[in-house]
Amino acid sequence: MLKYHAACYRQPDGWCVVSLLDFPGVHSQGKNLRAARYMIKDALRLMVECYLDDERPAPLGPRAEAWI
Repeated sequence: MLKYHAACYRQPDGWCVVSLLDFPGVHSQGKNLRAARYMIKDALRLMVECYLDDERPAPLGPRAEAWI
């Protein structure tokens, strides 16, 4: 299993916008940090499905860590 690092930006209206730093195109948001974490996991799952469907390898950025 891989662990990707994320950046979370709190907006003035309280929403949290999250981007995965090592996986281009994976972004999401939530009304609070808990919701944003749930949504970014779902966004990553969907993006990985697209990569698998296209038979492309998932990005392994410099900050991606393998969990054993």
